[in-house]
Amino acid sequence: MSDPALDRFATARSVADAVLYEGYVLYPYRASSRKNQVRFQWGVLTPRQFAEAEGSERWSMRTECLVEPGAGTGVDDEAEPVISVRIRCLQAQHRSIEGVTDTDGGGFAPVDYLEIDGTLHVDWDEAVDQVVDVAPVSLSGGDHIEVFSFPGSIDTETITSADGAVVGRFVRQREPIEGEVRITFGRPDAALPYRTVSVAVENTTAWTGSGLHRDDAMSRSLIAVHTMLAVDGGRFISLLDPPPEAESVVSACRSDGSYPVLIGADDVVLASPIILYDHPEVAEQSPGDLYDSLEIDEILALRVMTLTDEEKSEARGTDARAAAIIDRCDEMTAETLSRLHGQMKPVTPFASEPFASESFASESFASESFDFDEIPQFGAMPGAEPPWWDPEVDASYDPWTESVWVAGVEITKGSAVRLRPSHRADAHDIFLKGMAATVAGVFSDVDGDQHIAVTVDDDPATQELLWQGRFLFFHPDEVEPLVDQDQAR
Repeated sequence: MSDPALDRFATARSVADAVLYEGYVLYPYRASSRKNQVRFQWGVLTPRQFAEAEGSERWSMRTECLVEPGAGTGVDDEAEPVISVRIRCLQAQHRSIEGVTDTDGGGFAPVDYLEIDGTLHVDWDEAVDQVVDVAPVSLSGGDHIEVFSFPGSIDTETITSADGAVVGRFVRQREPIEGEVRITFGRPDAALPYRTVSVAVENTTAWTGSGLHRDDAMSRSLIAVHTMLAVDGGRFISLLDPPPEAESVVSACRSDGSYPVLIGADDVVLASPIILYDHPEVAEQSPGDLYDSLEIDEILALRVMTLTDEEKSEARGTDARAAAIIDRCDEMTAETLSRLHGQMKPVTPFASEPFASESFASESFASESFDFDEIPQFGAMPGAEPPWWDPEVDASYDPWTESVWVAGVEITKGSAVRLRPSHRADAHDIFLKGMAATVAGVFSDVDGDQHIAVTVDDDPATQELLWQGRFLFFHPDEVEPLVDQDQAR
């Protein structure tokens, strides 16, 4: 491992750790919980023979990125960029519990559990953090193959009680794992300066097992695999939001089981089995890992506080990381908890004006089709003071009649548009690109920015969403007016 002070991947470490241990142990953090009976669900690469026989698992993962040599680095454009690659993953190890069989402490035998000084220890599949660092490779140096292996082992750890007596031991067993990292380079368009970098990770471990249950292969699998790349003498091009001149080569990049995004500056990429966006960060308010499927920290912390002493005892004995979560939540101060509740952004309030509101009743729509004029506009209850964010505070504002000009065309309710998402506010944006939609209204937020509410024309759930008054929202520069209505079909 390189010196952290000089580590090119230091900026990606916190996000990479969150990816590495995502789903490692789930609330309520006990081994007996049904949620923790099936684990290690992200980025698993099983032995090839198992994957091909079982049919639903991968044995390889591929990441392809785009590099622009010399761009903004002060390096001569003719100089070849140098790529550094780091692979991180988990290796499973089974921890079993043995108790002392005689008072002399000379023998041990397997037991279902050991309760020692208020902590309940049970069998558990732990994980070891593994790293494969590939020496820097020049883009002009040709393809590179790095072979790696994680050795098997059997280790024991004595368990003692508070008075120092030996009461049992942990036995940890790891199976050997072998793999390869394949780095290849290309130039998809000779007329453009961009180069492709492809990193494939393969599990080459021989599979001799006869079973085809997923649990059978976990001990010889690479788990939560993710790839980090750094470039010297160039920069990575965003695959999610590329500059127009790079769109043609970006569209040809292919990753398999991996989603590469920019981290920090544009010289580092994190490619993980979880979909992220460029420049992700762990919120500074988060006091520590919770591992549980990207749940809200505040909710999980409060749930942990409701566990009984017996449940906390088993969680502490399940895994050291689970024990750290229990201890951290038990010791959490009111100030720390309040920081998890959310952040308020100061806004300029609307000018207060005398308000008179007509009450609108909710309607149930039973017709086969909907007209946007039928969408109910809900106002405040008679006599109630409207909230500051209610559009009707400003009587001149009505999202159902408001309009916005896009590319010289006035867009308002009923306008036909084609979606061109670019702000990446939601993962679904990727799948909506190019789809035709109908404008439901034009909304303004408290900052004065306008947002276009739409329904997707080919979405079979449109009628249900209209009935609920639910829409998709896009910035004006994310829609393309369809002046000719035939274009919407």
